[in-house]
Amino acid sequence: MTPGGKRRAVMASAAASLLVAGLLGYVIVQRASWPTSQIAAPTLEVPSAPAGSSSPLKFSVYDEPRVLAEIHFSDEQGQDLTLADFRGRVVLLNVWATWCVPCRKEMPALDRLQAKLGGDDFVVIPLSIDRKGVEAVKSFYREVGVEKLAMYLDPSGKGSRGLAVPGVPTTLLIDRDGREIARKMGAAEWDGAEIVALVERVIQGRSISERDQGR
Repeated sequence: MTPGGKRRAVMASAAASLLVAGLLGYVIVQRASWPTSQIAAPTLEVPSAPAGSSSPLKFSVYDEPRVLAEIHFSDEQGQDLTLADFRGRVVLLNVWATWCVPCRKEMPALDRLQAKLGGDDFVVIPLSIDRKGVEAVKSFYREVGVEKLAMYLDPSGKGSRGLAVPGVPTTLLIDRDGREIARKMGAAEWDGAEIVALVERVIQGRSISERDQGR
């Protein structure tokens, strides 16, 4: 092979590697900058199902509810909020970004889940880490047809780092006392019968475990 041919082959290989990396469904977010004490893995590790898949939803469930760090984020009007403002309701906190392909696929399902169960007992908090702020989220909502979800923003990424979120999308299931009881890395069909039943169990004050999934 000529020197020019070798260079073209190397460049083609590098381009292919970048393409594969870009297609990965889970986007890493500044994990190397976190203190290792913040990164606590759940006790039950269960594989994630890709967005659009008919595979059962799989949460990583904690043996005991986990106390969460106090994080700050804002709503569409710029009002400062913390998770304590949602105390008393079961919360599904979804950390996402408009540039995340799996997030785009799952956001309409989160919207339908909010429409089905949202109210005094339950709320979906879609926490955007987009640096472009609320205008980027508004445009995204219009584009994918989101109607029921409110807008919450963490453009600094401090909140997601405080929650030890390693990438987007990551979703935390939080009980009425503000404690994390389960976590999922990656996208899912959030309005499926399985997650609805799981959320309803938590709303009713019943515990959940790995065996409650996939039924």
